[in-house]
This record gives sequence, structure tokens and C-alpha cells, in this order.
Amino acid sequence: MARAGLSPERVTAAAADLADEVGLDQVRVSEVARGFGVKTASLYSHVSGSHDLRLRIALLALHEMAELVTEAVVGRAGRDALGAYADVYRTYARAHPGRYAASQLRLDAETAARSDGARHAAVARAILRGYDVEGDEQPHAVRLLGSTIHGYVTLELGGGFSHSAPDTDVTWTRVLDALDALLRSWPEPA
Repeated sequence: MARAGLSPERVTAAAADLADEVGLDQVRVSEVARGFGVKTASLYSHVSGSHDLRLRIALLALHEMAELVTEAVVGRAGRDALGAYADVYRTYARAHPGRYAASQLRLDAETAARSDGARHAAVARAILRGYDVEGDEQPHAVRLLGSTIHGYVTLELGGGFSHSAPDTDVTWTRVLDALDALLRSWPEPA
């Protein structure tokens, strides 16, 4: 019988908070159970183990970010939409480093299909329409956006830019300006 008050959603939310506090790699069912003041076995009616817990955090993070990026780009186009889109990921990663790390986990096909990953791609494609990047070129441009934005954010979170000038905010703006310029002059396929 499930302990009163516990649910998969509450367990996932607690695990996500723990990931933000101590890091995704430190999230274990036993630690989440300790936070609820229950025995580890009490959580196994809600999650199947630490791997399942991390996947649930990933799905939660993908959902939260999809909501935020969708809201951020509504009514915007071009550099304005691109900046709003990218800033959501950077801001989210800073506020929720454990959740953000989970969102980067490789998902199996079934889990990916039920995730909000497709919403992220749809928002990116909507931004690209403002740049006239269409058809077969869109997957390349979506991958470029993801690689650049998530690569920068991951390096920044990991301290990769902390010992050099200029300030990372200045570089972030320059990176987005460069992406904007590239998207405005997207090359024709060879």
C-alpha cells in the first residue's frame, strides 16, 4: 500500500529539488526517502529505482522548459525570439542545475516519445521560420541551435569560462548575435 501523501509526482518533484541541491549524480531513492522521513522501500511503489527517478526528473525538466520556451517566444521573431529562446535555457540551467543536467540524459525511444522533446524542436522550428530556414535545412539549423546553446550553457555551468575575460554575459550576447547573423544568411546546400 502506498504511504499517504506520496505519489510519483511528489517523489519526482522532491528528487528534482534534491538534484538541484546536490547534483543529479547524487540522487538516489534512499536520499529521497530520507527527505520524506520514510524507509526506502516505501518509495518503490512510486518509482522503480534511481535510474527511473533520474528519467522522471528528465521528463519533468523537459516539460518545465518546454512551457517556458513556448511562452517566451510567443509574438516574437528573429533575433528577439532567438534571444528569448536561448535565455530560457540559460536561466533555467542556472536556477535548476540538477534538472538541467537530467534534461541532457539520453532517453530510450519510448521515453523520448512521451517527453516534451518534440515541443522544444517545434519551438526551434518556429523561430527558424522567421529566418526563412525551411524544409530539409531545418534539422541542421535546429541541431546548430541546440549544440550552441546547450554547449555554451553546459560549459558555463561547469566553470569552463570562469577564469577568463570577458564576462560570460558579454560572450553570450555575442554568441546569439553570431547565430542570428548565420541564420539570416543560411547557406544553400552544396
